[in-house]
Amino acid sequence: MRMLVRREHSTLELTNKLTAKEFDQEDIDAVIASLIQQNYQSDERFAADFIQMRFNQGKGPIKISLDLKQRGIDRFDMSEYDFYALAYKIRKQKFGQAVPSDFKEKAKQQRFLQSRGFSFEHISQSFRAT
Repeated sequence: MRMLVRREHSTLELTNKLTAKEFDQEDIDAVIASLIQQNYQSDERFAADFIQMRFNQGKGPIKISLDLKQRGIDRFDMSEYDFYALAYKIRKQKFGQAVPSDFKEKAKQQRFLQSRGFSFEHISQSFRAT
């Protein structure tokens, strides 16, 4: 319960943390099932909070998807988030509004956005928006 009070956790995260503390696997499964039944733990709620947090940090959909899958979440919905606008905002904050005319500078900006987890379409659009 103390783990869930601080922040949402996925089922996989809880299982891994409790396993690391050397609890019996049957006890872990029973406790997690009880938490889910009482609605103290929800993978859907965890995914929604996680996506919002990463979006606010300026992360793209590819990075968010990978992070969620590492935490055991396979189903999630990011359709309400505008990653095109976010990519533009992040590029503008880091490099300014002007679109680079130099190939090296443009490639540098593209690599930066790619490292943040944006797709090629998001990156391309971030250079077109004004």
